[in-house]
Amino acid sequence: MTGTPSSQPHAAEPAALPLAGMTIVAVEQYGAGPFGTMLLADLGATVIKIENPADGGDVGRAVGPHFFSPGDSHFYQSFNRNKRSITLNLKKPEAREILHDLVRHADGVLDNLRGDQPEKLGLTYDALKSVNPRIVCAHLSAYGRTGSRRSWPGYDYLMQAEAGYLSVTGEPDGPPTRFGLSIVDLMTGQICAFGLLAGITGARATGIGRDVDVSLFDVALHNVNYLATWYLNADHLQGREPRGAHPSLTPSQLYRTRDGWILIMCNKEKFWPILADKLGRPEWGTDPAFATFKARLANRAQLTELMDEALSHRTTTEWISVFGGQIPAAPVLDIGQALNNPFVAEQGNIAEFAGHGDALERPLRMLKGPFRLSDAELPTRPAPEMGEASTSILSELGYSADRLKHLREIGVL
Repeated sequence: MTGTPSSQPHAAEPAALPLAGMTIVAVEQYGAGPFGTMLLADLGATVIKIENPADGGDVGRAVGPHFFSPGDSHFYQSFNRNKRSITLNLKKPEAREILHDLVRHADGVLDNLRGDQPEKLGLTYDALKSVNPRIVCAHLSAYGRTGSRRSWPGYDYLMQAEAGYLSVTGEPDGPPTRFGLSIVDLMTGQICAFGLLAGITGARATGIGRDVDVSLFDVALHNVNYLATWYLNADHLQGREPRGAHPSLTPSQLYRTRDGWILIMCNKEKFWPILADKLGRPEWGTDPAFATFKARLANRAQLTELMDEALSHRTTTEWISVFGGQIPAAPVLDIGQALNNPFVAEQGNIAEFAGHGDALERPLRMLKGPFRLSDAELPTRPAPEMGEASTSILSELGYSADRLKHLREIGVL
């Protein structure tokens, strides 16, 4: 909605941002929910982050090992850029009126609580539709708000384990292996933001909002995707492949170079003869043992040995230069090498987030949002201090200084 101070885009945001004028009230903490609302804030939405003053706010503030200052972890900053923070203890009866005042001027509410909590805290569409019939309430939980696990806590790694990820990650003779990133959290945050935007689009057309539910478990299982289809229809149980190989296409895996590793993906037949020529083995392009996907897959072990030998004569960097964009290939980098990659600098993926308190000697350096807009730059405001916008937002809604003081005294703010 527009027309109220709290729903206007922040002064630092260009008016051209596509979600300018949209307001999202976020009852969130830790990773998945904050990641989703952060993407909305990148695109110009005003995200009002509700934090409970009774327990120190977002638990992510205390997730180490690296901190800018007490209660301001690198982890927290990584999930909360471009937001505003208000303190509000929703367990206090007096907080319900404040929540309703916020919702009255908002487009959506997003929470990432245990599945049995949104109803208890009055965050569902049924609880809020009398305040704002167009409100869309997005709920991100571990296992959903229905079923036998609605009250269960849950985290990313658990979902990876139960959804089968660990059985297809790593080397065949190694132990079950999880992703190195909290990929389920990140994906679920994105899906929740997508669902919330879809709900808001519908509400703007019909005038009626709804609940939208996503869970870590559902998203983790959905991401199994084609492997699930293979099992459900062909009874194929995919396991781990050597060197991270694609299960049906080759060469599409890791290979050794003179100084390390390179990942090559010839996922179209047209790449194979080009690769053979670049490797100085043009005869491989027509050799019956390697000329087709089916033949190469049948002879993958032999082909791996031959390619290792051919690639061993140059470094990974040299091979990337030789392939020159004609062969899909990438070096295998650690996190530091990935961030120092010249292509990252060329693309401007890292930005300085200035204005983060007086304690820092220099601005935060963090990754920018992944969107590229033709007519606007994404905002680069650091994550807010806890409750930094409580007074300004509630004052805009008509709360007097005396009332704010009283609410703080009784532990609501």
